[in-house]
Amino acid sequence: MDEMEAIKATFFQECEELLADLEVGLLAMQAGPADGETVNAVFRAVHSIKGGAGAFGFEGLVRFAHVFETLMDGLRSGKIEQSSDLVAALLRAADLLADLVEAARGGAEAEDDRTGAMAAELQVLIEGGESAGSMSAPAAGEAAGELDAPFSFQPLGASSPCEAEAPFTPLAVLPLDGPAGDAGPVAWSIAFRPRASLFHNGNEPALILRELERLGPATITLDASSVPPLASLDPEASWLSWEILLTASCEETEIREVFEFVDGDCDLSISRAGEDAPAEADTDAAFAALLASIQDPPAAAVDPDVAPPVMAPPVVAAPVSRPVVAKASTDPQVAAPQATIRVDPERIDRLIDLVGELVINQAMLAQRVMESGLSPSSAVSVGLDDLEQLTREIQESVMAIRAQPVKSVFQRMPRLVRETAAMTGKQVRLVTDGENTEVDKTVIERLAEPITHMIRNAIDHGLETPEARIAAGKNPEGMVRLAALHRGGRIVIEVADDGAGINRRKVLAIATDRDLVAADAQLSDEEIDNLIFLPGFSTATQVSDVSGRGVGMDVVRRSIQALGGRISIASRPGEGSTFTLSLPLTLAVLDGMVIDVAGHTMVAPLSAIVESLRPKPEDVRRLGPTGMVLAVRDTHVPLLDIGCVLGFRTEAPPASDRVVLLVEAEDGSRAALVADGIHGQRQVVIKSLEANYRQVPGIAAATILGDGRVALILDVDAVMTLRPPGASRAAESTLIAAE
Repeated sequence: MDEMEAIKATFFQECEELLADLEVGLLAMQAGPADGETVNAVFRAVHSIKGGAGAFGFEGLVRFAHVFETLMDGLRSGKIEQSSDLVAALLRAADLLADLVEAARGGAEAEDDRTGAMAAELQVLIEGGESAGSMSAPAAGEAAGELDAPFSFQPLGASSPCEAEAPFTPLAVLPLDGPAGDAGPVAWSIAFRPRASLFHNGNEPALILRELERLGPATITLDASSVPPLASLDPEASWLSWEILLTASCEETEIREVFEFVDGDCDLSISRAGEDAPAEADTDAAFAALLASIQDPPAAAVDPDVAPPVMAPPVVAAPVSRPVVAKASTDPQVAAPQATIRVDPERIDRLIDLVGELVINQAMLAQRVMESGLSPSSAVSVGLDDLEQLTREIQESVMAIRAQPVKSVFQRMPRLVRETAAMTGKQVRLVTDGENTEVDKTVIERLAEPITHMIRNAIDHGLETPEARIAAGKNPEGMVRLAALHRGGRIVIEVADDGAGINRRKVLAIATDRDLVAADAQLSDEEIDNLIFLPGFSTATQVSDVSGRGVGMDVVRRSIQALGGRISIASRPGEGSTFTLSLPLTLAVLDGMVIDVAGHTMVAPLSAIVESLRPKPEDVRRLGPTGMVLAVRDTHVPLLDIGCVLGFRTEAPPASDRVVLLVEAEDGSRAALVADGIHGQRQVVIKSLEANYRQVPGIAAATILGDGRVALILDVDAVMTLRPPGASRAAESTLIAAE
């Protein structure tokens, strides 16, 4: 990859972050009147995308972003009032902007019809006409041809009105008092002093001044009087400034657009020649004052033949940059943003693998020292303990580097909700919680697909139509809640809706008609709910763009199981349903209890173990022909022999002669798992069993022990459901309730 391609790749990575910030800001505006900082954040996101796109010649993207930016500029200056229709139009524009960025990434052409129609809607809002929300698609398309808009949307590379001078022609769109700039050229006096942050962000004064000259003849004077002697010169500080006398037939807004990309990174004042410049360099305040007081200026002549003086060599930097989010002020000290670096994910993955090997080798050393019979107080043993602690700290630090907030997945969902709601004709509000919950990068990457299926399912099957909700006494706007939290060393994702809940009678009838269950089967509510995970099951009566092809929830379950997770359902008729995903925080390392089961060494996740104990004979009670329960602190829990459940043996030895692990599942239920012995607590490296062999019921993964043997890692929740015949959950629940 050459240097320019690398810079372009960085631009698209930054676009992803900017689009996420744009989505967050617009959703905040949708929730109610937004403060100035929120509006400014949205403006800056669009502006930064436009600036970077212009550097690479993405004309279609630049032109649309410019219209978007113009509307946001009017909103932040108070010329345009915020309304629900306006925010709805901005959300659609943000979706289109994301599509244009993706098209530019793939080298595709801009979508002319769709882009032109959306631009027409925004232009109507800019001009204070009919709201975009009331325009139909055909009307918007017609308006695109009728408006006297300054931008025409054409495929990339095609001839455009902007090609003669620049990728796009700036336009003054805000209404001004007095005649509209038809009195001939005007002389402008501009004072421009870059701050150090301008150079740190990769901007070049030379490029800015060159762009300024496109507006008209300019006399540029360099002021180097602030440059100190070489011995005391700070090479990272800013010492130069420029005075520019510009003669152009333009308004001040057009001049400020040239400097917008460095807004906050410079001190800037603009005035008509002969007038006093603003005392403060606060660009926002000067801009507002200009709009309130600007009058038709007299023309002033400047000798266009005067050659500008030689300028200092510019700082060479990448054309892609992100402006510092800061207001210009009299205080030259601007807080620097937190420094970050971009690292190739493959390097982090390699580091994770090396840490895993380090953990295995440390365990092997510990095994050899234990077998040698050395005293725990010996120098070797003490040094090994220090190595173990250091290894754990390295592992935790590396995992922290790899951990990412689920925010990156959650931010994709508002658009999905809007599109699905539009297709189904329903009113939907998405509520998110816990989006800063961190989880391993590998888990993050594979969460998007199942969450997408679940949200589409919640809207299409869970929520009622507005008419049905009103008839049921509900708010016509349905709610879908997406939440994430840490629980017991795992991450839990919940997708809930306040719809009608699962129609169990309909689900059972469909499953019976399709021979998925026997006609005379007696199923509990929980078992009926889980029928929706069967392959090919669907309650849709016809195939649509949303559902009805028999592909959906079974895909979700397989995806979650492939991550070592589980999915459960809780539904109440008339009140809604909640789907809960439980996933490991990391797919690399876990703390476990090494146990012996029928001569096999296994590992039980420490996060699922409440306590270990040796039961008394009187605490063990029989339930049915083969079932057993254990009395623990005035309650009873199912007693399960791990060896019998996994098929290692057919008859379980007396539990009172062995060790019991009291474990807790994700839904809060408990069970007592019987093992033959405990070898100790270890940190083990997770190896996928499914990728190297196949999926095994009751087994989550495998690991390599210190002696080189392979040990299986228990899936505690699955073991609790794989109970031997006769130990029915219903019978146990009855006994526990009776106790």
